[in-house]
Amino acid sequence: MSTEVADVVEKKAEPLFSKKNKKLITNPLDIDNPITVQVLGICSALAVTTQMKPALVMAIALTVVTASSNVLISLMRNSIPSRIRIIVQLAVVSLWVILVDQILKAYVYDVWKQLSVFVGLIITNCIVMGRLEAYAMGNKPWPSLLDGLGNGFGYGMILLIVAFFRELLGSGAIFGFKVFDAVGLHYQGNGLLLLPAGACIIVGVVIWVQRSINGYRESH
Repeated sequence: MSTEVADVVEKKAEPLFSKKNKKLITNPLDIDNPITVQVLGICSALAVTTQMKPALVMAIALTVVTASSNVLISLMRNSIPSRIRIIVQLAVVSLWVILVDQILKAYVYDVWKQLSVFVGLIITNCIVMGRLEAYAMGNKPWPSLLDGLGNGFGYGMILLIVAFFRELLGSGAIFGFKVFDAVGLHYQGNGLLLLPAGACIIVGVVIWVQRSINGYRESH
């Protein structure tokens, strides 16, 4: 009994940002990135990255939804019947998506119009549903929050990288600011990078570079 008590005390005394918890934030940025390694959330990475601003807003929206949904599902995990867990997860995600969608519509209407249906499609985003099923259903709220934040940050990082090159090389701007004009260079822009085909090329290059850096290889 004394050993069990000691184990409980040790678990309660675990730092909020222990080495294990820190990995929940850092791994999705590198060796377990949801886009470049898990190849999830590709649709929005192709669709909303023509400019930095909508890409940033989309990244923040998904991070908020993923982290909030993770916490709520984690709190309810022991009371959710197994056979309806997916329905419950969808209901929770839908709640947060509706809230985020209405906030964006109220405060950044121009970006909300640019994002179009893609904010609503967060409901079925593989990253969100995957983290709920794979992590939040089996872990406590605090690490579930960190897991949601980490995967949101990893997703957002790739989105912003792709958007940076697409906006800079596609229209010669960053956050709408004409970079080349400011330094006296005439650059018409590469229209291919503003098309879905250009987005595929950029995303493919980013995946190749990131996997080359961390040495990731597909298992056979």
